[in-house]
Amino acid sequence: MSVVSAIIGTAERVPLPDVVIRAAIQRLCSRSATRLAAHDAPADAAFAGRMMLRPIAENAEAGREDVPAAFFAEMLGPSRKYSCCFYKTDATTLQEAEEEALRQTVEHAGLADGQTILELGCGWGSLSLWMARQFPHARVTAVSTSQAQRAHVEEEARRRGLLNLRVVTADMNVFAPDGQFDRIVSVEMFEQMMNWRKLMTRLRSWLAPDGRFFMQIVTHRSGSQLFDRLDREDWIAQHVFTGGLMPSHHLVRQFHDIFTVEKEWCWSGAHYQRTANDWLANFDAHRDAIEAALRNVYGAETHLWMRRWRWFLLATAGLFGYAAGSEWGISRYRMKAA
Repeated sequence: MSVVSAIIGTAERVPLPDVVIRAAIQRLCSRSATRLAAHDAPADAAFAGRMMLRPIAENAEAGREDVPAAFFAEMLGPSRKYSCCFYKTDATTLQEAEEEALRQTVEHAGLADGQTILELGCGWGSLSLWMARQFPHARVTAVSTSQAQRAHVEEEARRRGLLNLRVVTADMNVFAPDGQFDRIVSVEMFEQMMNWRKLMTRLRSWLAPDGRFFMQIVTHRSGSQLFDRLDREDWIAQHVFTGGLMPSHHLVRQFHDIFTVEKEWCWSGAHYQRTANDWLANFDAHRDAIEAALRNVYGAETHLWMRRWRWFLLATAGLFGYAAGSEWGISRYRMKAA
């Protein structure tokens, strides 16, 4: 057993100082960065080819295991944005970073009032509710795999009097919306999808003739990889991010025959590092309330899952903060049908 495996195994059983966990994460990141450094366009082409052999979404049932909304209410910011936030200055708060990320999404996706908008993977509704409020004459359809998320977003829409927002739960393997949309937006969902070619082909048929598809994903600067549950050192793959992948920044161009990238943006991984550290600060500040919320799901294993969630936040901060945010980061693309 390697040193990293031993540290992970120990952290599963007993609390370890954050400095030890962060050091183990740094070592894992260094190993991954070295392995991915040699990847190039042919490697992405081969990776894209292997993706075609898989279903659109693997472990779809796992995605329906609902962690209670109360947990995320304590950990996330006021908008419950469960994705990377954008920090304009050193003094930017989590709430300000949430709002700036949402504002940039609206701008980069080219959203406007009166459009029909489909959001795939709406999470806790931060973007869906933002769009519905900002564009009262738009018709917004939000899709989630989680019943808890749907219930929360619907309740928030009712509370705010947003009649232009519809929320549905669906398995992306079989999801088929009615009609076409002026804009389709997806923020950090495609990392959980395997067969991009099949899903993108469907997406193209859902777009109006002059429509646009906006996608935000976490990426590595040069290489794509799967989260392998068989790798005992890949803790995130085993416990958090099952059936997922980390695409390279350029992987999307392997599907140029379906979508053409019209414009792209890159955010430094430092933004996700700060996001995760702010979530961690909330987690520690509201520990008692979070433990009570998780006990409804995990029962006798609550303390184990409290450690796992802290590990996840530390791992996210460590991964995206590695090499000052230059190795892993956020990629955003606005695309049109090829």
